[in-house]
Amino acid sequence: MPKIPNNVRGARFTGWGTALGHETVTNEDLAKAIDTSDEWVRERTGIHRRHIGGSTAELSIISGGAALKMAGIDPTSIDALVLATTTPDRTVPATSATVQNALGLRCGAFDINAACSGFVYGLVNAHGLIAMGAEKVLLIGTDTLRRITDWTDRNTAILFADGSGAAVLEATSGPGQLLGWDLDADGSAEEILYANIGETLHMDGKEVFRRAVRIMVDSAQKSMTHAGVTADQINVIVPHQANIRIISAACDRLGISMDRASVVIHETGNTSSASIPLALFGEFNQTRPKQGDLVMLVGFGAGMTAASAILEWGAE
Repeated sequence: MPKIPNNVRGARFTGWGTALGHETVTNEDLAKAIDTSDEWVRERTGIHRRHIGGSTAELSIISGGAALKMAGIDPTSIDALVLATTTPDRTVPATSATVQNALGLRCGAFDINAACSGFVYGLVNAHGLIAMGAEKVLLIGTDTLRRITDWTDRNTAILFADGSGAAVLEATSGPGQLLGWDLDADGSAEEILYANIGETLHMDGKEVFRRAVRIMVDSAQKSMTHAGVTADQINVIVPHQANIRIISAACDRLGISMDRASVVIHETGNTSSASIPLALFGEFNQTRPKQGDLVMLVGFGAGMTAASAILEWGAE
């Protein structure tokens, strides 16, 4: 991907919010219905519990409303709504239309489906809109994966959950928070993780693991090159919360210690488009960025997509 031109107007986060499904499902709960155990799930995935419930629009309205409130802005001042989701509530219209109306926005609204890379795809698009003249953009990542999960399949039922994360981005007078970014996709790998319309998810777990680590590391290295930074300068890495082993392997290959990683998978499971904002803004993250920190967002998803971004936290 191209480097960010020096004269492009930047943006920064001014508000954020999160939401989780209202029902908590523990590993012990799953063990009552499928052949699994708490120890088995924790060891292989790092997940202790997950949250399910609510529609994609409902969770988006909660997280988006919280982001608007934190930013302290009039909803009618938002110039665009970008909703990253793999699980829209309807085929038509886009779920962003429902969210736009409920939040009292008066702007364009559209969905992005890049699976678990969706929030970073949306982040890059939001910065692009601001570079082209928008003043404020509401970015939301939401998925309700329970609706496309086969709860009798021990390989996928233990992983997926529902959640949402949102952020308000506002134009800045300076270069802003985004220092470098990369978006990628390898359509030849779509058959290793997919769900046909009206069906549930199918996943080749071993192949997803093998490809995920490689494509995450490749995207992250490209973003760092574009930003002109190195791994030792990254203060916080916010990876897609798919599997603790994938997170650990990617961090190891990047030369970033796990104590710099924001990990919430133990509480949230894999929430796809909501995964990265929940790890960045949510209540369970133990590694929070501070003013001036360099933050790396990096994820992968079905497609197979990948996306990463280097942010300077709090940058004007």
